[in-house]
Amino acid sequence: MNRRELLSFGVEIAAGVSAGAFLLNEVRADTQGRYAPAFTLLDRFVEQYLREMNAPGLTLALADAGGVQRICAYGLDDLARRVPLNVDELFHIGSITKSFLGLCLLQLRDEGRLDLHRPIGDYLPWLRFDAATQPITAHDLLTHSAALPDGPLFPADPAFRHRATAAPGTFFHYCNMGYEALGLLLSQLDGRSLAECFRARILAPLGMTATEPAITLDVFERIATSYQASYNDRPFPRLGRLSQSPPIATSAASGCIASTARDMGAYVTTLINRGAAPAGRVASEAGFALFTQPHMAADHFGPGASYGYGIAIDRLDGHTRLRHTGGMISFASALEIDVDAGVGVFASINAMQGFRPRPVAEYALRLMRACREGSSLPDVPARTPSLHVESAGDYAGHYAGAGAGGRALDIVADRDRLFLIHKDVRVPLEPAIEPEDAFIVLHPDFAHYPLLFGRAGAGGKGPAVEVGWGEEWFVTARYSGPREFKVPAEWHRYPGHYRNEDAWIGSNRIDLRRGKLWLNGTVPLEPAADGRFYLRDEPASPEWVGFSDFANGKAMRMRLSGADLARV
Repeated sequence: MNRRELLSFGVEIAAGVSAGAFLLNEVRADTQGRYAPAFTLLDRFVEQYLREMNAPGLTLALADAGGVQRICAYGLDDLARRVPLNVDELFHIGSITKSFLGLCLLQLRDEGRLDLHRPIGDYLPWLRFDAATQPITAHDLLTHSAALPDGPLFPADPAFRHRATAAPGTFFHYCNMGYEALGLLLSQLDGRSLAECFRARILAPLGMTATEPAITLDVFERIATSYQASYNDRPFPRLGRLSQSPPIATSAASGCIASTARDMGAYVTTLINRGAAPAGRVASEAGFALFTQPHMAADHFGPGASYGYGIAIDRLDGHTRLRHTGGMISFASALEIDVDAGVGVFASINAMQGFRPRPVAEYALRLMRACREGSSLPDVPARTPSLHVESAGDYAGHYAGAGAGGRALDIVADRDRLFLIHKDVRVPLEPAIEPEDAFIVLHPDFAHYPLLFGRAGAGGKGPAVEVGWGEEWFVTARYSGPREFKVPAEWHRYPGHYRNEDAWIGSNRIDLRRGKLWLNGTVPLEPAADGRFYLRDEPASPEWVGFSDFANGKAMRMRLSGADLARV
């Protein structure tokens, strides 16, 4: 819909509505329409959310089966110059691109050009994938169930091959590399570049004329100014320092689309209508059923969630919901659709701070559904202070250094806050996004790692009795476990700081603590017979690290699932 069409429908265009530092730039379809009563509450929550999350700005589209109902942008595009965000700017949608790819591959299936259950090697014999048992298929890659690590599709070593660690379908493990391979499959079978496929098969039929199917430097001026953590070698606190992100280029199908809120609203409408669009279907009824079928349990997306072909499926308030998030170097997005109510939301933030704007999308979805049902509008969600700690008292105590000459840590609780006493000062602890029981210490002396607490009791649900930070380990008087550990002598060659200047990889630190090697202080590593160490943040994760090129008793290189990092 262009500006003239908007005006012909009585659309109101308002810009620069300011509440203090909060700005709202809006293109609104109907101020007296069905969803208008929800706008004030939604705006209030977005303002609250952006302030609490220290996010520069957010673009938003609300849609139903009839079309886009509201488009707006909140906050700032350029923080230094205080330039408001514009609704026509492009945002990287990240992994939401996977749903576009899934629909395109289902089109090929309907055309008889792709068998989703045929070995992927029959189509792409050059793939460096070794299956554990039966061959890997497009279905396995689409559902993240191939048991492959998420490494580079084309590692620098031409002899290197990625190895699956289990039979396809054994478990869900999110794998961008698999989708990058599927993008090349689409291009090969279609005979066009991935960008041309996306444009012809999805963007043109939906009228998504502003959307770019590949992120290139040529379109940088159309992309919203965006921000990333200034330091990518350490945990990022919610109010951490942000720096403007430089332009990037990517054509990988795992996340290469840049779009506007208006165009994404059109996409949401098409998904609500099960693949039907004014210019024709982008998915057959059978294809859309496969697209949204819960093929694989996917707790990665939350309890009870499943994964289809590029989209997650779960339940919200008893309704079937389609959803996906997208994380880029400097953008974070969320797409949510209530299938039963016929409403959907796209939201994107022009920064990457470790979270996605799912709370905004979910609240908007609930508001729209309430408007359709004529029920009471849900209250604005409660604030989420960055320093709030559930059961803060569980972590308080004196933790003595368990190693020779180790220092001690004193942790104190004050209502729902937690503090480390450091140099006679109470330093706040901020709960990390993950893992559970990890806390960022808001002091430069502790910047490189979070504190990771270990609990006592069955299932680790009792009070904390130990805490690790890097290579250091501390215990309370209640700790009753072992205190001495034997490790192979060669493990002492591995600890250190390893880095790759690729922004997607950055820094990783290896430490030896409590008889284990740890990645970044929180992910335990499990040794394997082949010299690799598997990450155990997931019980069966296929991600791994290995070490090579030894000098002066230290490994100079670390390989992370095929990506190379050098010791700093």
